[in-house]
Amino acid sequence: MSEQNPKQYIEHYSILFTTQSQAHSHKPSITQRARGFRFQVHILLPLFTLLILAGFAILAGCESPGTPASQTGAGTGGVDSPLTPTVGTVPAEGQLTTGKRQIVLGFSQLGTESDWRNANSQSVKEAAEEAGIELIFENAEQSQKKQFEAVRGFISRKVDVIAIAPVVQSGWDPILDEAQQAGIPVIIVDRAVDVEDASKYVTLIGSDFYEEGEKAGKFLVDKMAGTEGPVGIVELKGTAGSTPSIDRGRGFADTLQGHAKFKVLQSEYADFTHEQGREVMKSFLQEFGDGIGVLYAHNDDMALGAIEAIEAYGLKPGKDIVIISVDGTRRALESMIAGKINAVVECNPLLGPNLMQAVNELMEGRTLPKKIVTPESVFTEVTAELEVNNRKY
Repeated sequence: MSEQNPKQYIEHYSILFTTQSQAHSHKPSITQRARGFRFQVHILLPLFTLLILAGFAILAGCESPGTPASQTGAGTGGVDSPLTPTVGTVPAEGQLTTGKRQIVLGFSQLGTESDWRNANSQSVKEAAEEAGIELIFENAEQSQKKQFEAVRGFISRKVDVIAIAPVVQSGWDPILDEAQQAGIPVIIVDRAVDVEDASKYVTLIGSDFYEEGEKAGKFLVDKMAGTEGPVGIVELKGTAGSTPSIDRGRGFADTLQGHAKFKVLQSEYADFTHEQGREVMKSFLQEFGDGIGVLYAHNDDMALGAIEAIEAYGLKPGKDIVIISVDGTRRALESMIAGKINAVVECNPLLGPNLMQAVNELMEGRTLPKKIVTPESVFTEVTAELEVNNRKY
């Protein structure tokens, strides 16, 4: 139907109504005609007005589906409509968007004592982001008390999983009991814990520190095979009571048993730090001087600090004193290329992907092995140059 204004609608239907009325009464009176007209206006005018308004509403609603909210007036303030979709946050890269709730992981890192530890922290953060896992990261700065506080914080926030890189090996039973009572599974990372009941944690992800000590000892035996004794050894241990210090020292000592020419002159803790490695080595040199033939350092940072003390004393590291370290950092490999370190036993800090895989499998209800050991090797002067450019830490 072509467009007509309200007056035309009324005139059209008024004529129709009048014509029909005349068909029933050939001679209507003036009064009847007046009443009929009033009836037409009274009834039909509101009806047609409603029809016109409805037409305008339909035309207004015929915008294309892609019309921006700024053009339609939506989303510009005021009360949200119940039919307006809620805009959520964009999921992290790699996060599943199938409607599953994001996993929350609380991680208690023990500190920032070395390049290895910093690389380990970075690996965990990057892997969590890639996996779409929300990470609550707490650094204890070498304090077990702070680690306890962090774990209690994770429990109060009702995280899905707790991961701990413990400062020391002992003293964990009470806090693990609290996590177990809260129904939150715990994964131990890097260093082991000594507990009454191993069921208090799900799995341990890290290196075999005893084997690392064995590898260091075997290298020394082969290196000094043609050397007559005695061979004086000094040892730089890490943090007192920590699993690496205990197991790396034990593995090294056990391997040297039966080789009478090797004699450990002194072992001291240097907290896995560059500064302490330098200071403790300085004291070793003051006491034993040229009697030191071998330095066994439990990590690269202590070895690099010791090299500074050896050079300051007037000896050549790697020549006058055979140096064996553990970790495999870029700086240590560069020192090997320079001839200042003779061997580095690898200890892989990049445990983040292993941890996130374990968290995902745990949340899916899968059973994990009690220990997950990362593959590692030994670097010598020959292999250091091939590997140094591949180091991410």
